[in-house]
Amino acid sequence: MILKYGDFVAITACSNPLGEGAREKLPSLLNRLRCLGLMPEVGDCVFRAYSSGLERAEELMKFYRDSRIGAIFDISGGDLSNEILEYLDYDVIKENPKYFWGYSDLTTVLNGIYARTGNTGCLYQIRNLIGTDEKRQTEAFRSTVLGDSRELFRTSWKFVQGYSAEGVVVGGNIRCFLKLAGTPYFPNMKGKILFLESRSGKEPLIRAFFTQLRQMNVFTEISGLLLGTFTEYESSSPNRSIEELARNAACRADLPIAKTQQIGHGSDSRAIAVGARISIHF
Repeated sequence: MILKYGDFVAITACSNPLGEGAREKLPSLLNRLRCLGLMPEVGDCVFRAYSSGLERAEELMKFYRDSRIGAIFDISGGDLSNEILEYLDYDVIKENPKYFWGYSDLTTVLNGIYARTGNTGCLYQIRNLIGTDEKRQTEAFRSTVLGDSRELFRTSWKFVQGYSAEGVVVGGNIRCFLKLAGTPYFPNMKGKILFLESRSGKEPLIRAFFTQLRQMNVFTEISGLLLGTFTEYESSSPNRSIEELARNAACRADLPIAKTQQIGHGSDSRAIAVGARISIHF
């Protein structure tokens, strides 16, 4: 159990301003959370057409300091979440290890917080609770977050190289993860399990991202590579699978590599915990 009935939860937006469609659906999301027994509090930045990185960071810190808040759900995405990293108080965050939930561009926040504090967060978009797979998502969320199940995190993996992988998970969206390169917010990769997914990007861009990871010596340090969905790449009828691109880039026959279609940008996506230990086997 991550939360209990009656807990307050925060709704915030650390990345791009929400589009009109997302704002229109917000009441439905808040109602769904209330029906699950949670008490959502919405931050001011969710409704702003513009807010600075400092303003969004201050709002996030307000929720970390509020002892009533049991978890923080970010409902944004896009490009701008790395603007907040330099303004966060990591000592306060470390002392208040409440789960931060977000996906896509929030990869930067999840990994930045883990790198600076060791705290665990969750790569998952809470708006899935009102998406096209809402019935299954809501039940998986309820049984996992408010119960003793692990359904929301239960994922089927297919090994394409090796037979098992075990270690602490880092990563998320490949483009957004690489925005942390060369900064104090990039995790120590030694022995880690690197998870990667992507919504956009055809072969040249994805190859470039994999090449950058190799040139940063990431593939020599990690103990396993997990691949989620690469939406645009996999729908573009590529000549080579994403698994083949990854194997070629890693240049390590001893590196376990596994693939799933169950984590990514789809409304049916499951969750994976950044900063938590995972153990999967063939």
